[in-house]
Amino acid sequence: MSKEEIKTFIEKEKNSGNVFHFFCPYRVCPLGAHVDHQLGLVTGFAIDKGTKFSFFATEDCEIEVYSDNFEGMAIGNLNEEYERQYIWADYLFGAAYALKKSYTLTKGLKGIVSGEVLGGGLSSSASVILTYLKSLAFVNDINLTSVELVNLAIDAERNFIGVNVGKLDQSCEVLSKKNNLLYLDTKTDSAKLIKIPKNMPDFEIAIIFSGLERKLAGSAYNMRVDECKAASYALKGFAHLEYGKFNDTYLRDVPAGIFLQYKDKLPSNWAKRAEHFYSENERVKKGVKAFQNGNLEEFGKLIFESGRSSIEKYETGSEELKVLQNIMENTDGIYGGRFSGAGFNGCAMAVINPEKKNEIAKKIRTEYLKSFPELKSTFNIIFCKTADGIN
Repeated sequence: MSKEEIKTFIEKEKNSGNVFHFFCPYRVCPLGAHVDHQLGLVTGFAIDKGTKFSFFATEDCEIEVYSDNFEGMAIGNLNEEYERQYIWADYLFGAAYALKKSYTLTKGLKGIVSGEVLGGGLSSSASVILTYLKSLAFVNDINLTSVELVNLAIDAERNFIGVNVGKLDQSCEVLSKKNNLLYLDTKTDSAKLIKIPKNMPDFEIAIIFSGLERKLAGSAYNMRVDECKAASYALKGFAHLEYGKFNDTYLRDVPAGIFLQYKDKLPSNWAKRAEHFYSENERVKKGVKAFQNGNLEEFGKLIFESGRSSIEKYETGSEELKVLQNIMENTDGIYGGRFSGAGFNGCAMAVINPEKKNEIAKKIRTEYLKSFPELKSTFNIIFCKTADGIN
């Protein structure tokens, strides 16, 4: 079938019970930057922008999916092996790769996927993988628990796409609830939803796209993960703690006191990464308390501190995102902000006063484009609200 034929079929059969729809939100992480891959503490909101997928089942394991955002198609058969092609179709076959490890798939699907293109840093990759996983499981009568869904998405991204992600993105996009802050311990997998207190001022979430796309695979993202692991491994050695394989070590395994005692023995880069980890965990604890108390000013202040630590200690953030950080810190109406995701281009997020969003948008656009006028056609600001996880 052609793309137009699939679209026509979906429209014609939309009320027949033969066509299905899933939506998976994107996410922002106010506090808990760069720590989930080290089993740290994180917070998150799902937002009301994300991936939409309309599809119907096939009886022969055939896959045929088109994108409203990208050219080409994802076409194949679930009974065949698929080699990564470094195109958007990889995410569909990565989902199938992970699901087939535990389940037998007898049905494929055909459909149209679309995403609200906002720029990198909102975990659109996790969003689209989760959407495909949920859809493939649905047509094959597989009931995945939330934990299974999260773990399968992680498996697909780590072992098929090739990015050594943590648990934040997938957990946030599955477990979040509208008007709640998700508080997640990525070591124990304990998750708590903190409802917005009645005494908290209204807020919205600004997404500020730098104008430059982000790409994790092949970036310094995996190197930063290795630096954190190296710091953990060395600290265990200095303190004569038991350690096993390098891949199985995490900074969360090492008490903060051990880091303070031996940090001067670490190479400076490793020490900086570890310092960010321990200070970020403390910011998360303080931020959760502030949020519970309805103290949006304090919550926002900690988000700004997280952004600064990401730049100075974790040493990430493109020049464009560093400029955005400076602008956000000096813009009235922004409670707190930092770049979203790993910081290799992409976008920044901010918690803002909705009464001032027009002034905020005007100032950020004006100031940012003074530095980067060549990005005028791709720079963008949108405002979002919190949302439920995948549905």
